[in-house]
Amino acid sequence: MTQAKNLATEPREAAGIKRYDLEADVVVVGFGLAGACASLEAVAAGADTLVLERASAGGGTSAMSGGVIYMGGGTPVQKACGFDDDPEQMFKFLMAATGAEPDEAKTRLFCDESVAHYHWFLEQGIPFKHSFYPEPSRESDTDDCLVFTGGEDAWPFNEIARPAPRGHKPMVEAAAGGFLMAHMCKAAEEAGTRTEYDVLAETLVLDHEGRVTGLVARRDGQEITIRARRGVVLTSGGFVLNEEMVARHCPEVAKCSLHLSSGGDDGRGIRMGMGAGGEVMRMGAAECAIPLTPPRRMVRGVLVNRFGQRFINEDAYYGRIGQTSLFSQNGEIYFIHDNDTYELNSYEFKVDFVGETLEELERQMSLPDGALQTTIELYNRHAEAGTDPVFHKGAEFLKPLTSPPFGAIDCSTDKVMYATFTLGGLHTLPGGDVLTPDGVPISGLYAAGRTTSGIAGINYVSGVSLGDASFFGRMAGRSAAANSARGTTAQTR
Repeated sequence: MTQAKNLATEPREAAGIKRYDLEADVVVVGFGLAGACASLEAVAAGADTLVLERASAGGGTSAMSGGVIYMGGGTPVQKACGFDDDPEQMFKFLMAATGAEPDEAKTRLFCDESVAHYHWFLEQGIPFKHSFYPEPSRESDTDDCLVFTGGEDAWPFNEIARPAPRGHKPMVEAAAGGFLMAHMCKAAEEAGTRTEYDVLAETLVLDHEGRVTGLVARRDGQEITIRARRGVVLTSGGFVLNEEMVARHCPEVAKCSLHLSSGGDDGRGIRMGMGAGGEVMRMGAAECAIPLTPPRRMVRGVLVNRFGQRFINEDAYYGRIGQTSLFSQNGEIYFIHDNDTYELNSYEFKVDFVGETLEELERQMSLPDGALQTTIELYNRHAEAGTDPVFHKGAEFLKPLTSPPFGAIDCSTDKVMYATFTLGGLHTLPGGDVLTPDGVPISGLYAAGRTTSGIAGINYVSGVSLGDASFFGRMAGRSAAANSARGTTAQTR
């Protein structure tokens, strides 16, 4: 994790700026997926659009992702693969899976328009193969498209909504984030988006009525000013690389070994929005995934905490397992197997403790006397009957652990990879308008992607980052383009 200090958040007064170096109707900060989609919609609405990107090329953290986009409600891919889905089932699942007090308005719009959003990607030239990939929770290592990405088919969500896979990966082998972003950035530029690279945004410019009219940035170490005639759209990522913000808002993240970012997630956009009066939400929330699977067969083992007790159904989405481990179990968990259930997964997790009996394994792990033995005895008794009344693991994964030797994989934060990024950010309307603590939109200021608190309020579902960023990036671009132009006394160089 890097440290970003002294990020300017105090906005500048428009009256004090006499000349502007650049100007556009809509200025987008950040050229990841949210920024690319915002610029595409702003240009389509007839707005002169300028994207500022701190790196030397577009893509951002989106380009590092697996490229899975959460879409559903009955897409052509879902139908071709034999899965019955509709917006209401998708809505029920996301409202339950994304944590306490989800944003109902955003979630409803996202689900109702999901099929249309899929077709919009097709219009941009993104290909999707009509095929299903059976290993859940991750992108395919083939060019297959559809995958379960959030435990839709596991308890408790399989009792809340009809299970359906909704992760859509573009038709490219293995991770598709780079492919997706190369195509989307090119599409944005070919549509008419102007881009300025190696430009680091610093703070917003406000007029005497509190309206956002532009921003201040740095290029080659020199300060430049940019006028936004209609609005600024902040799409510059989260704050996982800002040690001060992480320590203040989400200290558990510091324990994680992998912070998912291309290098720009220093909270800059969030702080700029706060400086202009924007409210932040859910700043303590973060995704945290432990890659326990594939293969799916590994979930026949049992997860226990530092007290030797089970705490979740092992067939749950591994992001849900990771979040539960980090935030509820102090990042200290173990994966218990017997000789029949253990095998190397794709990350080659090897056993750290081995015992010919559960009692011996328990002693080696320094667990409370009898704790692990009691846990496994209860689990085995019900697994023999094909049930799991405590955590409701799927019957196909229930197998009594009775074949010695027994092993434990230490899956604590200091032992295996915990991949994380922040989920909190600016409070926005579905249209991207940034709100004050009083719920009033800040004129001329919009945001999307990880700079905002989006669909994933507290809990996460793989693919929601790209789904949320693309969909609400489009909404923010439309809103900014529709904002009325404002005059200014400053001149442009």
